[in-house]
Amino acid sequence: METEDFTTRLRRDRLVAIVRGRDAEASLRTVLTLAEEGIGLIEVSLNTADALTVISRAASAVGSSIAIGAGTVVTADHARRAQEAGATWIVTPALGGGFEEAVARRLPVLAGALTPSEAVAASTGGASAVKLFPASAGGPAYLKALRDPFPDLPFVPVGGVDAQAAAEYFAAGAVAVGVGSPLAGDAPHGGDLDALRTRAKDFLSVCRTEARS
Repeated sequence: METEDFTTRLRRDRLVAIVRGRDAEASLRTVLTLAEEGIGLIEVSLNTADALTVISRAASAVGSSIAIGAGTVVTADHARRAQEAGATWIVTPALGGGFEEAVARRLPVLAGALTPSEAVAASTGGASAVKLFPASAGGPAYLKALRDPFPDLPFVPVGGVDAQAAAEYFAAGAVAVGVGSPLAGDAPHGGDLDALRTRAKDFLSVCRTEARS
């Protein structure tokens, strides 16, 4: 996936689903269920059980309209192995080796940052968008304050984002939100897929409503 395509997709879809599970098969089922519900940007965290296999199988199973990314990419080796497994975009919790390697490989990167200096470093270093993490540390008011000096930086809050918070982050200027357990719930550990489908519909409704406003 080209960086420009990824950024365009972030702005259009407004939702990054994050899958992190103790059970590889359940995590794969979660990814496929999210894809079936119409979520097109799905991140598989590398601290998921057998994450690289989950990424590989998911990338092979979903259509071209679904983009599978790798998250919790900390080291250069993480970035290399994630791309080899089939990830077409990368998410990092912070700046460092994983971020630098992903940029060098021309992979779109959602780069973790919290402070103004980190956000600028991510942007100038080649990030496609800035993952505001942990967003819960400051909430929507902090994002709004960050956007005053940096109105053109694409921010994606991640960490503690439920459906209500997602709407508040959009109002504060987020281009998209990254959502883990409030969306995935217990599904990546073997939990209820029907409940997952309901949560997916709820989040998609919020994102589509905000996109029209």
